[in-house]
Amino acid sequence: MRRRRRVRAVVIDHLDELKGLAAEGKPILIDLWQQGCAPCKVMNGIVDELAADFDGVAHVVKVDVGRVPGAAATFKVQSTPTFIVMGRSQKKPSKKARKRAAAGGAPAKKAYSPRWRGSGLVKKDVLERALVSNGAIRNGS
Repeated sequence: MRRRRRVRAVVIDHLDELKGLAAEGKPILIDLWQQGCAPCKVMNGIVDELAADFDGVAHVVKVDVGRVPGAAATFKVQSTPTFIVMGRSQKKPSKKARKRAAAGGAPAKKAYSPRWRGSGLVKKDVLERALVSNGAIRNGS
């Protein structure tokens, strides 16, 4: 009998790695944490469970704000853990952007931006709802 390898959150070592994940178009749950943070240790298991639950339909990543240069400033982290869900904007492109695209110009892009934010001990179902509201479908549902 073969054991299935446990899926865990991806550890990001540089913020440029997020650009590649964003290009895939899937929602991204970012766990901004740091060494020695007790709430971060508590949330670690929950974040790994979410990585398994949303494997293939969303990215779940961990960023150590103490080791990744610029992470705390980029995401305006004031306390850890901080969770951010990034996804494509749901609003339609402006009328001006649609006209420009129809005239053969650059197609209107949907912005990839932070869509939800939470800090501290966050319940698993709250994180799940944030992912689902941004287009992720839970595996097994």
